[in-house]
Amino acid sequence: MIYPYPKPALGDPAPGVFSLELIRNIKGKRLRCGYTTGSCAAAAAKAAAVMLLQGTPVDSISISTPKGIPLSMDVLDIRLSSDSVSCAVQKDSGDDPDVTDGVLVYAEVNKSARGIHIDGACGVGRITRPGLDQPVGEAAINSVPRAMITKELNETARNYGYAGGFSVLIRIPGGEELAKRTFNPRLGIEGGISVIGTTGIVEPMSNQAMADTIRLELKQLKKIRARGVLLTPGNYGERFAREYLGLSMENHLTCSNFIGDAIDSAVESGFARILLVGHIGKLVKLGIGITNTHSSFGDGRMETLTACALEAGAGLSLLNEVFRGVTTDAALEALKSGGLLEDTMTVLGKRIDFRLTSRVPEDVEIGWVCFTDAQPTRGVLVKSANADKLMEGWR
Repeated sequence: MIYPYPKPALGDPAPGVFSLELIRNIKGKRLRCGYTTGSCAAAAAKAAAVMLLQGTPVDSISISTPKGIPLSMDVLDIRLSSDSVSCAVQKDSGDDPDVTDGVLVYAEVNKSARGIHIDGACGVGRITRPGLDQPVGEAAINSVPRAMITKELNETARNYGYAGGFSVLIRIPGGEELAKRTFNPRLGIEGGISVIGTTGIVEPMSNQAMADTIRLELKQLKKIRARGVLLTPGNYGERFAREYLGLSMENHLTCSNFIGDAIDSAVESGFARILLVGHIGKLVKLGIGITNTHSSFGDGRMETLTACALEAGAGLSLLNEVFRGVTTDAALEALKSGGLLEDTMTVLGKRIDFRLTSRVPEDVEIGWVCFTDAQPTRGVLVKSANADKLMEGWR
């Protein structure tokens, strides 16, 4: 749960606008949340557009994140002319700092005839391989940040009675060097970092604190006499369980990457039934025994899928295509084209089943559903033999 904690905004925001100190309460510890590079890009682009249309500088700008949280951020390094404005917003990763913490995300905005065109410049990576959020050749600015920028600029145009379009160029000085410390080169993103974020907010990640919080929440669920618990690693799993599988979110817990810890805590708390619903990108790691699915604990997704495909009878050409896939969804598409998706998922399912059932006592029933949201394989990929029976408890 994220709690907005108002503090006086820096700079000179509009009346009633606050800069929010976003706090996550983890076992009594107040851990500060931060902003994604996507939020920074949207804020910088909006500030530049406002200055371009009104002709005078602003020192802070407010936006709304996809999660509905209002943010007010300082505007830095303003370059203002009659036909172009450039400015920056500084990335703040909160109490979960990553390699992008403190970078300046710049937006240069120019007027255009119509529409909103978004591209990346120095320090922003470029897509070189298929299977990612954007097509090959495009700047590595993901779809949610693009939508955020578009929304903020459209609202700005309406507010100023402007009927034309905008051209937006995002750049991140030093991004090319920072990218070497990320997975970008392996994924086929070259020349810089990615502008990402699905919620606009970076939530703090303290391993021990998160594990303790999961344990506490499970004990609280048990106190209301719940016999079973539904686990999802994140937003994708929760949405799929609710919207696609039609499950109730009663007795549900988001376990993040801590799948193993959550299962252990559920057993310790006395739950008799455990149902895990997760995306292939997370659950595939269970196939090689990784139960904390954060990338810092290891990857092995493509290696696992390749090994499963080999056991399913894939030839060398298909194995190479699966192994070189930049995402699990790209690998799934290759397997589907090769006619081995179902057999490969059966092999993977046996591995997942062994990993999960061997983690719980015999008197605890555990089941799971592995899915993908991406076409052409969208839907349930593989599930445990008891999954349908367990799911009835949440319908």
